[in-house]
Amino acid sequence: MQERPGIVTMKGNPITLIGTELNVGDQAPDFVAIDNNLNPVGLDAFRGKVCIISAVPSLDTPVCDMETRRFNDEASRLGDNVVVLTISMDLPFAQKRWCGAAGVDRVQTLSDHRDGSFGLAYGVLIKDLRLLARAVFVVDQQGTIRYQELVDEIAKEPEYDSVLGAARDLL
Repeated sequence: MQERPGIVTMKGNPITLIGTELNVGDQAPDFVAIDNNLNPVGLDAFRGKVCIISAVPSLDTPVCDMETRRFNDEASRLGDNVVVLTISMDLPFAQKRWCGAAGVDRVQTLSDHRDGSFGLAYGVLIKDLRLLARAVFVVDQQGTIRYQELVDEIAKEPEYDSVLGAARDLL
């Protein structure tokens, strides 16, 4: 298993990511995560649409909360050909509760808690914490990664304008 130490920090302290390092132009690997109704969902379910995949440590933290709410607001302006996924290690029950309390209805939350399929496939699984690093991937209709951002400090938000611009350029 590939380890990548020190490319991301948490509160200024270097952490190690495990999994496959991906680059723009790579085929987006499939994964299996669990939706809020405990059904398995893979990337192939969204083939033919532009996918914004937002990986976050936990929806119950301030930055993840702000990020997911922002993507939920933006999703309504992106149209039906774009799907926004937020993936975390939170249990599906916690994600469903959070979405209901936050009024998030345009972002689909998926849980990677079962086996870390997404985290390992996308190289964003934090080794010692079993959480996902903050990262965003934009995948085109054919399943190719067209944009990626691995946020260098877990407590920082992604570059929303760059993410949204990359998604719009694919429409």
